[in-house]
Amino acid sequence: MHRVQTGLEVLIETPELIGGRGWALLANQAAVTADLDPARIALRSVDPGPLVRLFAPEHGLDCIEQDMEAVADVRDELTGCEIRSLYGSTAETLEPTSEDLEGVDVMVVDLPDIGTRYYTFAATMDWVMAACETATVEVMVLDRPNPIGGLQREGGSVEEGFSSFVSQLPVPIRHGFTLGEIALHLQRERYSQVELTVVPCRGWRRQDWLDVTGLPWVLPSPNMPSLETATVYPGLCLVEATTLSEGRGTTRPFQLIGAPWIDAENLVAHLRDLNLSGIAFRPSRFRPEFGKHRGEICSGVELHVTDRLALESVALGLHLLKTIHDLHPDDFTWRPDPYEFVGDVPALDILTGSPTARKRIEAGDPLEPVIEAWRDEVEEFESHLDGILLYHEAE
Repeated sequence: MHRVQTGLEVLIETPELIGGRGWALLANQAAVTADLDPARIALRSVDPGPLVRLFAPEHGLDCIEQDMEAVADVRDELTGCEIRSLYGSTAETLEPTSEDLEGVDVMVVDLPDIGTRYYTFAATMDWVMAACETATVEVMVLDRPNPIGGLQREGGSVEEGFSSFVSQLPVPIRHGFTLGEIALHLQRERYSQVELTVVPCRGWRRQDWLDVTGLPWVLPSPNMPSLETATVYPGLCLVEATTLSEGRGTTRPFQLIGAPWIDAENLVAHLRDLNLSGIAFRPSRFRPEFGKHRGEICSGVELHVTDRLALESVALGLHLLKTIHDLHPDDFTWRPDPYEFVGDVPALDILTGSPTARKRIEAGDPLEPVIEAWRDEVEEFESHLDGILLYHEAE
């Protein structure tokens, strides 16, 4: 195992990059040094300039609020600074206001991402870049490794009319980027006038997963407790688009999937018949303590990753939904309530970026054509990455 330095640790060594200017920090509890010191404390200790304000993404600075719960503005007990929430009760709260940016010369972004388009932290950075371009504020992204590696990409692009907070980024579902690389991509695609500085990691290679970097796993959101959870998340987040429990309210979110009406043994038998690579299935029963089917005993499946490099998580998620739909057509339903501030487009459509997968599931049609079309889209996407990729594979 080799030790990777994050952009945060590089900035601590070179605080002159801020150079005495007023800075704000967009971060949460997972933005720590390798010694687990919070970014806001570690940076203030090297006195790069006055800390003007803190900003927090979905779930808040301390990752307390659950998914899609509004986060209030509060004051940070450690620094005494205001914490402005960039995830409130309406879509208008996603972007910093001009008042939020008063006195800020540099917006420092240190948000541990998990490599998936609909994980909302990179989308928050997108809104921040837009606001900073308008306000002529420099954006400085402190890069971190993509915890599930930087080589594999899955999923299609977002069609017109299906953009939302969880589908606004011009990247595949599993994107294979670091946050700094996404920022460079956004600068090229959307914000050509923003002043952007990416502080790269030192020693990270594209094939490296977080557990070979010497860096700690700190859960970046309440239902992302482990690297194995992040491994299946690109596909299993799609369960949020249904009335199935995705395991929230248990200790195995996104790895326990079920509902009170599922025949667990029959479901697992059909899933095993798919011969999907890198994953094993076990019949399971569980009772969520919160979220969908709270307090009810759910039957379903527990997912066990057997080969993370062979696993195609997005395909897994779609096949799981189709299998449950086909086995229980009278009980399977799509999420009826608004999803991430959108109420007039089905949640699966805004997650996948188009209605294609949902329509094929509803019609009972095979999923392979859409999955293969997405592979072609990824290949086309990868042909236009010159100047964006900051890291390479080990030779």
